[in-house]
Amino acid sequence: MEQYEPERLSAAQIAAMRRSLTNGRGALTRRSLIRASGMGALAIGGLGTLSACGIPPAKRSEGGAAASDDHSAREKQVNFSNWTEYMDVTEDGKHRPTLEAFTKRTGISVKYTEDINDNVEFFGKIKPQLAAGQDTGRDIICVTDWLAARIVRLGWAQKLDPSNLPHAYANLSAQFRSPDWDPGRAHSYPWAGIPAVIAYNSRATGGRKVDSVTQLLDDPKLKGRVSFLSEMRDTIGMTLLDMGKDPGTFTDADYDAAIGRLQKGVDKNQIRRFTGNDYTADLDKGDIAACVAWAGDIIQLQAGNPDIKYAIPAAGYVISSDNLMVPVEARHKTNAEKLIDYYYEPPVAAQLAAYINFVCPVDGVREELAKIDRAMADNVLILPDKEMASRSHAFRSLTSKEETAYEEKFAKLIGA
Repeated sequence: MEQYEPERLSAAQIAAMRRSLTNGRGALTRRSLIRASGMGALAIGGLGTLSACGIPPAKRSEGGAAASDDHSAREKQVNFSNWTEYMDVTEDGKHRPTLEAFTKRTGISVKYTEDINDNVEFFGKIKPQLAAGQDTGRDIICVTDWLAARIVRLGWAQKLDPSNLPHAYANLSAQFRSPDWDPGRAHSYPWAGIPAVIAYNSRATGGRKVDSVTQLLDDPKLKGRVSFLSEMRDTIGMTLLDMGKDPGTFTDADYDAAIGRLQKGVDKNQIRRFTGNDYTADLDKGDIAACVAWAGDIIQLQAGNPDIKYAIPAAGYVISSDNLMVPVEARHKTNAEKLIDYYYEPPVAAQLAAYINFVCPVDGVREELAKIDRAMADNVLILPDKEMASRSHAFRSLTSKEETAYEEKFAKLIGA
């Protein structure tokens, strides 16, 4: 684990964040459209905080985990920071059924706060305390892969105790078990998965199926009616897969080849544009015939338009996740672990999945979800079957140098 990492952000990284703020996943609400799995939306204040001087590592105990005093036995409470509309709630908005059931069972009260609007802004809030080895006032946070990786790398996440996580350990889906930034999930467990897939309007394609990046880039019948995402990890990741490269192990040369492949699509006007969430309206109308899309959008669009279809390429698809972590010096680590484990019980996980409609990372949920909604239980965009799960790929962690170089090349490609 690294002992020090400068956290200055390059102009290319900042530009990528601003794209996400204005029309990317970071600009979306939880239930209506899928939101950031990349760099996230960005508040200007967060930019100033993150582009400042380098960040020192947190204090570490033996074994690499950050040291803290656990007050769980004396203080029956847990403080949980999450994204908006990312927890089940009653129609009147007054109750959170799964959280209330947890408290009734365990006697542990939950202070649940929806104070994460984007990854960068939230990191700016908690960074000074993390860097100083102080309690952030939060026992559980929920952040996306790239930020979770940074927090682990800096030593700011506590190592979880497997003895408090029997359901999580047993029921975690195989596709989420060992990200390169946290092998074996020593410091994190996923809250939900966020896939990028291919979507198309069957009316606009004349009834033809579109199921590969190659088809998007080379089918003359789609010329000028194709879009890719303005989030680098999704667009490049899907293109790498189509070229036979693994987004989890690619090289600089592979990345450049993917950029070149997409550039040809731009040069011959095959690609109409690179978009954030604004592709949804064009896809719904048929102005965009086919595109790389976020699965959560497709679930929403299909509810109102039977012409909207999706395909999982034979080459595979890119998936990211939002992750639960316990920050250094959190006061209630054991209580936090108990709450994380609770959400890996299939009946509880099913109740959550029925509300948020993201990929559920918990095995054994199908029967429970079917009791709530059979259509959801059969939707592989919420509960991937084994075949679909086997085709998922995560975009590998990037060094700061790599991210700067890659974002600069991507920005040039998309004209940002």
